[in-house]
Parts: sequence; C-alpha cells; structure tokens
Amino acid sequence: MRLIEAGALVVDVRREREWRNHHIPGSHHLPIDQLEERAEELPDDRLLIAFCTGGLISRGAANLLVELGFDAVNLSRGLIEWRAAGGPLEGERVG
Repeated sequence: MRLIEAGALVVDVRREREWRNHHIPGSHHLPIDQLEERAEELPDDRLLIAFCTGGLISRGAANLLVELGFDAVNLSRGLIEWRAAGGPLEGERVG
C-alpha cells in the first residue's frame, strides 16, 4: 500500500469477470492477454504494480512490462496479500 500511496499504479491483469467482482480502487484493468498490445495505455513515469489473484500470472506480467521498458514489480501474493493487509476493494461482489 505504501507504493500506491507514493504514486505507483496497480495494473490488474485478471479477466474481465474477476475485475468486475472486485478490484483495487484506482487500479488500471489490462488483462494479461492484451498487455503487450495495449501497453501504450500505461504511464512510463510511474512504478507499475502487476496484480492478479495469487501472484503467479502477475509475475509474468511484471516481467513483460520490464521487457517493454516499464518500471514494474509484482504483488507477489496478489489479492490474497491485499486482503490480508486490509486493502480496500470495490466491485460487484465486495463485502
């Protein structure tokens, strides 16, 4: 959460249905299968935090973002870690 407070952008790489159910407020939704072709939507002057449910898919996304020239890291345990830390969520199935 500190990185987000410092200006990092969460890039949620999950599928549309998962995104609609719940996501981190202010995050950017960019499914993993569209990441390379839509990377120009992402800012190149901020740290990007790749995010998924458990951290495995987002690890690959973070690596791809780095290969594309972005400053990117992975939220290693994804939604699991976010919830454990008490991070806020929004979406259709929050609560």
